Amino acid sequence: MTGSGVEVGVEGGVARLWLDRPQRRNAFDDTLVASLSAAIEELARDPAVRVLVLGGRGTAFCAGADLGWMAAQGAASPEANREDALRLARLFEVLDACPRPTVARVHGACFGGGLGLVAACDVALATLEARFCLSEARIGLLPATIGPYVLRAIGHRAASRYMLTAEPFDGREAARLGLVHEAVEPSQLDAAVARVVAALLACAPGAQAGVKRLLREFAGRPLDGALLADAAARIAAARASDEGREGLAAMLEKRPPRWTPT
Repeated sequence: MTGSGVEVGVEGGVARLWLDRPQRRNAFDDTLVASLSAAIEELARDPAVRVLVLGGRGTAFCAGADLGWMAAQGAASPEANREDALRLARLFEVLDACPRPTVARVHGACFGGGLGLVAACDVALATLEARFCLSEARIGLLPATIGPYVLRAIGHRAASRYMLTAEPFDGREAARLGLVHEAVEPSQLDAAVARVVAALLACAPGAQAGVKRLLREFAGRPLDGALLADAAARIAAARASDEGREGLAAMLEKRPPRWTPT
């Protein structure tokens, strides 16, 4: 994907997607948005891919949107402006809906849409020195396309402060808010990612896809008879599935299940 702003490599069931516009601190433009969306969708269809890790080349994870691109879209026709915004919104939807577990590897600047990518990933790890900012209000914009994912990650109260003030915060605060799961020293970031990837690879891929659907579909539902029936149907189907039978047999026979990496 040369010139696309995205670098992709797959090894041992792990796809590594790198935002690759280091000269622009990996800021979004239309090419990067389209390329990243296409790469995620293609990898999600590849049965050899078990985990996606998203990171940034250079000194930053992602500095948000390229301001020149945003200005150009604001000056475009209303229809073109709206279509471009829908493509950006679609990127976060594609990442969130990916059936494979997704891991964000965050260092340096993580502003605006970059923070949205982190919130849309299943697991997020950052350096203590990483700098996060919901910077849109400072330049007269709204964190609209990333809003649903940020609200889900950190809740209404924290989002209220950081969306309204555009205050930056570091990796330690990001972990306290729940935006990232761990904040570590820069020298330990890749080790932390490797540890999480190993844990993900030890689990059944079909079950992980089912967990992701469960998380999306159970969120906000009342705990009533319909939910209990749905939950019972899901576990019954899982127990009768090939993965379920293999996992239980492996446990009883004290051996690794077949999806465990050699």
